[in-house]
Amino acid sequence: MTDPLAARQDQLEHWARAQLAELHAHSSPELLQFTPLNGDAGFRRYYRLNTEPSLLAVDAPPPQENAGRFAELSQHLLNHHIAVPKVASVDPENGFLLLEDFGDRLLHRALRQQPESATALYGEALMQLLALQQTPGSEHFPPYDQAFLRRELNLFIEWFLEGMLGLELSSEEQSLLDDVFDRLEQSALEQPQVAVHRDYHSRNLLIRPDGCMSIVDFQDAVWGPITYDLVSLLRDCYIRWPADQIRQWALGYGNMACGIGLLEDVTESQFLQWFDWMGLQRHLKVLGIFSRLALRDDKPQYLKHLPLVIRYVLEVASHYPELADFRYWFEHKVLPKAQSQSWYEDYRLAGETTP
Repeated sequence: MTDPLAARQDQLEHWARAQLAELHAHSSPELLQFTPLNGDAGFRRYYRLNTEPSLLAVDAPPPQENAGRFAELSQHLLNHHIAVPKVASVDPENGFLLLEDFGDRLLHRALRQQPESATALYGEALMQLLALQQTPGSEHFPPYDQAFLRRELNLFIEWFLEGMLGLELSSEEQSLLDDVFDRLEQSALEQPQVAVHRDYHSRNLLIRPDGCMSIVDFQDAVWGPITYDLVSLLRDCYIRWPADQIRQWALGYGNMACGIGLLEDVTESQFLQWFDWMGLQRHLKVLGIFSRLALRDDKPQYLKHLPLVIRYVLEVASHYPELADFRYWFEHKVLPKAQSQSWYEDYRLAGETTP
């Protein structure tokens, strides 16, 4: 029986060779090498080509992925001077792309290797974020509306509570979650709306050989709340910083956003609540997504990050009286179930990092 992944790779290689011949990007096709790279949480597969300059061949299989959308969005962002990879060639029907190669030095790796440089590195990441958020053209981005937010929050119920932990919600528990979800959605929708990457974190920011920072995996961008990408970056599911440091970085961003007109007439306390509650929406969603990756997509490596995500959820819930009932329920109903899982570690110690 033919291996479908091997067949896809053969098809991609054949297409890439033909495109490179047209682009005159490789003088010896017989010497062209495809080196597989580590994938991400999506269905995409990446190969580095030994062209000069180096290119990436990407298998983005439809219908799960949309190569045409990626190429169109890349061009729109490049037109507005956002540092994203240029698409050299695309086959939307088959889901193949040739991309500019920015290397493999992720911000995450740089932070691990040089935690003392965290403030400078995050400063650059925040400047890139502000540039992205000033990108005009809401028509290029789907709206991050209430229905979209609720679909994401329901992943927490379907895949984390029910799928991972085997919990069945009572009508009272469902009402409790509906109330929390309503509050989080209202908070998100009352914020200024801008271009949102939707997965802006240390594993989707690359430090190029020239030292500049660039943005990848932007294909799911939407038009939505201004604090979404900020909290995705600063309360990263893969690395944690002290709460006081996160607050300082967040307020520094807020001052810059006010200075360029992205934020107006918002108090510090209101801004921080937007930030916190947006993070709670994201992290509830992520509990569902990481569980789905393990249960449906055979990617259990994401489970080790669940304790840190739980930590973020409970830290925010502990700060707001409106979330006290949710916090009590999570600590007394959800946490005991999580503690019986093989992936669980004490969430209170998860992700400790010192800048």
